[in-house]
Amino acid sequence: MKEYFNDLFHFDKEVIDKIISYSVKILIAGLILWIGMKIVKKLHKAIEKMLIKAAISDNIRPFLLNIADVTLKVIVIFIALNVLGADLSGLVALVAAVGFAVGMSLQGSLGNFASGLLILTLKPYKTGDWIQLGDKFGRVEEIMIFSTKVITPGKKVLIVPNSKITDDIVTNYSEKGVIRLEIDIHIPYEENWDVVKKILVDAINKVPKVLQEPPVEIGIADFDSHSLLIMVRPYVHPDDYWEVTFSAHKALKDALHQHGVKVPYSEGIEYGKFGK
Repeated sequence: MKEYFNDLFHFDKEVIDKIISYSVKILIAGLILWIGMKIVKKLHKAIEKMLIKAAISDNIRPFLLNIADVTLKVIVIFIALNVLGADLSGLVALVAAVGFAVGMSLQGSLGNFASGLLILTLKPYKTGDWIQLGDKFGRVEEIMIFSTKVITPGKKVLIVPNSKITDDIVTNYSEKGVIRLEIDIHIPYEENWDVVKKILVDAINKVPKVLQEPPVEIGIADFDSHSLLIMVRPYVHPDDYWEVTFSAHKALKDALHQHGVKVPYSEGIEYGKFGK
């Protein structure tokens, strides 16, 4: 009986020692979690200030802050679990395997995501810019992490994957604040070039929203078999491109008509017969 009570006493003492030891570990882990989360909050503010100072775009800043928050919190939790004596090797391997699988399944999306980071960081264009992507032309309405929304002059909405943008040439018409119109006119060889040039210069400079600086460029571009090819190149603000394009064509046509300047064109139409 005495031996039974001795064994029971030693068992109770061992259990109590383990409870005390584990309670201390739980207390330390709890303190690590509490202090760690406080530190994460302070680091969040410090990282946010750093991103603002680095002029990181408002579109990407919240996303980077969320990634930093999740990463730091996971580190704090792993440290707390390690203090409790948990074996993290299996968990780390599982997280790595899941991350690899997700990365492979989202390979295209990750490419768009990386391209989105480049666009938002390097800023080849910004919201409101007129750009051309391949054969697509329009105004940037929104730059997102995975894609860019572009509105065409015909009010079509283009959702362009960011990876396609970074892999191709992007023409930014708004970067310099001005854009040049390209208007071509044919005139017969018998017309006096100096007279025609003055007519065109006077007409184009009277078109509303045509810029005086840089000055309009007008010259003979080519000698065709039946006419001279005249290039008229006025500058406008990108937002006025289409409005001025239509106004300029009308103004130049009216000016040539009022001064009796001939324009070469085919006067005859030939009609053919349908075959049997």
